[in-house]
Amino acid sequence: MSFVVVVAALAFLMLAAYRGYSVILFAPMAALGAVAFTDPSAVGPAFSGLFMEKMVGFVKLYFPVFVLGAVFGKVIELSAYSRSIVAAAIRYIGSSRANAVIVAVCALLTYGGVSLFVVVFAVYPFAAELYRQSNIPKRLMPGAIALGAFSFTMDSLPGTPQIQNIIPTTLFKTTAWAAPVLGVVGSLFILVVGLAYLEWRRRDALKRGEGYGTSLLNEPEPVRTAHLPNPLLAIAPLVLVGVSNFALTRMIPLWYGTQSSLTLPGLAKPVTIPTASVTAIWAVEGALLLGIGLVLLTAFAAVRERFAEGTKIAVGGALLAAMNTASEYGFGGVIAALPGFMVVGDTLNSIPNPLVNVAVSVSALAGITGSASGGMSIALAAMGDTFIQGAQVANIPLDVLHRVVSMASGGMDTLPHNGAVITLLAVTGLTHRESYRDIFAVTLIKTLAVFFVILVFYVTGLI
Repeated sequence: MSFVVVVAALAFLMLAAYRGYSVILFAPMAALGAVAFTDPSAVGPAFSGLFMEKMVGFVKLYFPVFVLGAVFGKVIELSAYSRSIVAAAIRYIGSSRANAVIVAVCALLTYGGVSLFVVVFAVYPFAAELYRQSNIPKRLMPGAIALGAFSFTMDSLPGTPQIQNIIPTTLFKTTAWAAPVLGVVGSLFILVVGLAYLEWRRRDALKRGEGYGTSLLNEPEPVRTAHLPNPLLAIAPLVLVGVSNFALTRMIPLWYGTQSSLTLPGLAKPVTIPTASVTAIWAVEGALLLGIGLVLLTAFAAVRERFAEGTKIAVGGALLAAMNTASEYGFGGVIAALPGFMVVGDTLNSIPNPLVNVAVSVSALAGITGSASGGMSIALAAMGDTFIQGAQVANIPLDVLHRVVSMASGGMDTLPHNGAVITLLAVTGLTHRESYRDIFAVTLIKTLAVFFVILVFYVTGLI
């Protein structure tokens, strides 16, 4: 019965997310409902002592990353830098390579720190025009955007500032650059196999004489590329974020040592923070601040009029995203404490290989929740210590564990109820029936890449 309670709570949360209900509201309902069926007297303590503690702890660590990432994406959009980058990619890579252009632009923007959702809105008008000119079916477009924005630059490529690569750093005491060789290998696997698939789909449509399509929904206005900023200037903030993230990751431990202390007259005792647990977070925050500053410095005239309203929208979106993920983290903390979860844990622990265990666990929870960060958060809150113990027993570096957890979170997360998938289809005016096949193919490629990386590690020992 206890096992059924846990499964029912997970199913309830998944159904709520799929139906579009707020996870902030339904995650505590699902968690406390499970507690009520297990021990009704424990509902209050579980809410205040477990759910809220976990949720608030997550917000304390990661909310600034969500906010700064959203603001950075917004100023890149307001400055027209994103449009300049897309236009330049089309001009220099060539409109005949439509899939490669869209994947390259999405990858560049997401690796530079722009939110996945901002990338979808920024790239779509250009992608539509490019596919129309190339006579490629519009229904294939979401697959290309998903490959560029939702895959290797989100969680595989070392140093990416996306939240899916930052969350593991606190638990594992790693940095965003963890396991760089494995990250690059996994990224190349996803990119090469993904592009090969997209080209196969394009050629197949060409053979059947299928064109861009007619009577399509949400078609964008023709893109105006006149008076866009210089592409070299537009790409500079993205480069700055990457370079400064790398530099700060190495400099922060030198500045603060093993721990940083704050001593002020009003404090009863010094506040001490282990540097290793916050290095990656501070590095990304500092890099995003520098990126925002450079955009404002070089494009203030273009950004000024809409900056106030734009940043309000960005902060509102960041607050919603952070609270969604934090609520799922709180849910994971409560579920992990229930007796029924011991059955789940024992089942997962029966997988003898610790890395395969981690990959399966995180992928399954990301698929259930329809969220990479949410599924990862539940898994780490519920089984993080077990993951670490298994890795230590098998002499597996925590950097490898970080990379596998991060990549696994972005594997099966893009199931039909995933928020990014729903947004992508809504923006492009397409349906699941028309375009989800290609998004799902990218999902399978991402999942296979996790196990390919594990194989490479065991065969070569490379990190």
